[in-house]
Amino acid sequence: MAIVIDKEKCIACEVCVTTCPVSAINMVDGKADIDQNTCISCGACVGGCPTEAISQGTVIKAEVGQDTSAYKDLWVYVELEAGEPCHVAYELLGKASELAAKSGQRCCAVVICTEAGEVSRELFAAGADVVYIVADKIYGDYNTELYTNAFCELVEEYKPSAVLVGATADGRDFAPRVAARLRTGLCADCTALDISDDNIVQWTRPALGGNILATILCEDTRPQMGTVRPKVFKVKELDLFRRGEVINYKVKNKIATKTELVRKEAVCSTGFCKIEDAEIICSGGRGMGSPDKFKYLEEIAALLGGSVGGSRAAVDEGWISHPQQVGQSGKTVTPKIYFAFGISGAVQHLAGMHDSDVIIAINKDPNAPIFKVANYGIVGDVNLVLPKLIDKIREVKI
Repeated sequence: MAIVIDKEKCIACEVCVTTCPVSAINMVDGKADIDQNTCISCGACVGGCPTEAISQGTVIKAEVGQDTSAYKDLWVYVELEAGEPCHVAYELLGKASELAAKSGQRCCAVVICTEAGEVSRELFAAGADVVYIVADKIYGDYNTELYTNAFCELVEEYKPSAVLVGATADGRDFAPRVAARLRTGLCADCTALDISDDNIVQWTRPALGGNILATILCEDTRPQMGTVRPKVFKVKELDLFRRGEVINYKVKNKIATKTELVRKEAVCSTGFCKIEDAEIICSGGRGMGSPDKFKYLEEIAALLGGSVGGSRAAVDEGWISHPQQVGQSGKTVTPKIYFAFGISGAVQHLAGMHDSDVIIAINKDPNAPIFKVANYGIVGDVNLVLPKLIDKIREVKI
C-alpha cells in the first residue's frame, strides 16, 4: 500500500520528515517528497500530518491468476514433542477454531508422525473439526525435506485457505520452506490474528523493533500462511466429548532425504530451558555482572518451582543459552510471576514478557524502563538483594 502526499495541502512543517523511521521523506522545493523505493508503507507519517496531506494509496494487486475460491478451511500444523502435541498447537487450535466459526470454515489439524495413537482425540478436544494424519516410519524425527514434501502434497490435495504454524525452532524452519514451495506469502512471528468477511486472514506482528504493529494481508495467493509466537493466545477449555473427522493420508510422491540424523544433543543441560511453559520465571540481565551470579537465579527458581530465563544481553555474553532468552528475538512468555533481575527493560525484552500476570523487578537504576511495566519494584544492587530474597523465601518454605 503506497503512501501518497498531496503537495497542495503540504505546509512544509516537516513533521513527517522527523516521524519517518526509515528517512524516506525529504523536503524538495519546499514540499514534502517521498522516496517510494525507501518507504516501507508503515503509515507512521499519516497520523502525524497536521493537514492530512498524507494518505494511504490504493493497493496494487499482483496478477497471479490463482483461483482463491477453491481454497477453504483453516489448518494448524501440529508439532509433536515425544509423541505429544506441543503447547503452542493447543493455543493455535483454540484461535483457529474461533476464526473458523467467524468465517464459516472448518478448523483442521495436520499431524505428521510415525504413529498417531490417541492424538486426534486431544486435537478434537482443543477445537479441531478435522484431523489430517500423515503417518509413516520415516517421520520419526523432524526432517525439513520429508515434512515439507508431505505437507505440500496434502495442501495441493485438500487446498486450505490458511495455515498456522507455531513459531518454534522447527516451525520457523518448516513454514518458510513450505511457503516457498507453494509460492505463497508468509507472515512470521505474529502476535495477533483476525479474519475478514471475505476470509482474508489479518496477520499482525511487531515491526521496527516493536515500535509499531503491522497488519499484513495475503489477498492474491493461497494458502495464506503465518507463524505465531507461542504464549500469545490462551488455550481454550478442552471439550473431551468433541469428535470430528480423521483423514489418514498416504504420501504418493515419496522422496529420499539428503540428510541423516547422527545424534541428538541437549542444547541446555540446566533443566531450566523450558521457560515457555513455566508459571514462574527468574530472568537475569547484564546487571547480574557475571555468569556465576546466575547460580542465585537457579537457586531461587528451584525454591519456587520455576525456570531461569534472561535478556539478549545475557545470552550474547554467554551467561545463559539461547533457549532461555526472553524477548522479541527469543521467546514470548506469560508466567504467573516474572522476576526481572538486573534487566533494564529494552522494548525488545518487554515484547516477550509484558503480559505476565505479575512482574517483579530489581534494578539499581530508578529510571530503568522495566519499572514502568513492573507490579513491584526494588531499586538496589541485584547481587545484594538476591541473597536476602532467597533467605526470606527459604524461611517461608521451611
